[in-house]
Amino acid sequence: MTAEEVIKRPIVTEKTSMDMNEGKYTFEVDKKATKVQIAKAVEDIFGVKVLKVSTVTVRGKEKRVGVHQGKTSDWKKAIVKIDTNPTEKSYLGKGGKEVKSSKKYKDSIDEFTA
Repeated sequence: MTAEEVIKRPIVTEKTSMDMNEGKYTFEVDKKATKVQIAKAVEDIFGVKVLKVSTVTVRGKEKRVGVHQGKTSDWKKAIVKIDTNPTEKSYLGKGGKEVKSSKKYKDSIDEFTA
């Protein structure tokens, strides 16, 4: 499953807009996607470091139009917490040498609100 297939669309509401200040972003994702797949997809698409992923399966509502009754489809929501203060990580490599990670991460998702 590719990153574009995992993440369907962002969810922008009043509550999710307030959560963006804390580094939490909400997406509608594929129902079969796992937390690991969601985290990798967000990192690949937006270039941020994901710290935590929470998922919720939202049940569909019963709807009625005239005499016909039906149900809207179920869908999955993912709340992704990103690292808002990315720093260089260093660790001991082969031979006891200190190695720094050179990957650069962004501290927000600019494309989310655009």
